[in-house]
Amino acid sequence: MNIIAATTNNEKATNQVYNCAVGDRTSLNELCEHLYSHLAEQFPHLNGYKPTYRDFRAGDVMHSLVDISKAKNLLSYEPIHRIGEGLSEALEWYVENISCEVN
Repeated sequence: MNIIAATTNNEKATNQVYNCAVGDRTSLNELCEHLYSHLAEQFPHLNGYKPTYRDFRAGDVMHSLVDISKAKNLLSYEPIHRIGEGLSEALEWYVENISCEVN
């Protein structure tokens, strides 16, 4: 999407701010499950992992759903990945390219 926005010939689309997302709602629990499902096999210490819940705070986002209609209308943007597929690709790259110590 950033490349589309940076290279557009549509004058109405330049110098704009866009929401970049897939247009689906994702809860934090769903995000956690996606991360766990993609990483658990390679990182066995995650087996049995359960998220830690705290009290809801003012300003916390329980579900994320971004309006991408402006990007669709001005840039003809269409997401090509859902959250699970995008995380799968991204996490594969991070696991292969980023080394970190896990305690």
